[in-house]
Amino acid sequence: MSKTTRATQMLAKAGVAFSVHTYDYDPNAERVGLQAAEALGEDPSRVLKTLMAEVDGKPVCCVVPSDREVSMKRLAAAFGGKSAAMMKPADAERLTGYHVGGISPFGQKKLVPTAIEEAALSETQVYINGGQRGLQVRLAPADARDVLKAAAVPLIA
Repeated sequence: MSKTTRATQMLAKAGVAFSVHTYDYDPNAERVGLQAAEALGEDPSRVLKTLMAEVDGKPVCCVVPSDREVSMKRLAAAFGGKSAAMMKPADAERLTGYHVGGISPFGQKKLVPTAIEEAALSETQVYINGGQRGLQVRLAPADARDVLKAAAVPLIA
């Protein structure tokens, strides 16, 4: 597995301090984020999942703790929309250039508006997918927010 991806290149270019962590990705896991947290020996609240969605038909990205669910109402509100729905996996892959299970908010092929769960900013360090299945980057959540130009808002139900 390569530890250099578009995501890690973006973070390095932005001068963000991060470390790379690998784990055995289980494609049959019911919840990929929780499986990553367990494999890394981390609390699921510190292992954030990247979700691609649509608000009023326009693509958005949201980053939330792996043990929580996104509130579609809150997601829509975060982007000033009326309705939100999860993006189809094939559309998410085409838009981001990453495979499901390895979608990172960093280094996506197309820049889309991004939001991060504000509660995650209370952590000193979080893990976020590094652009490959079984690859996580560990960094300060404020650095993730800043490099993504993400809104920090309540997103979880």
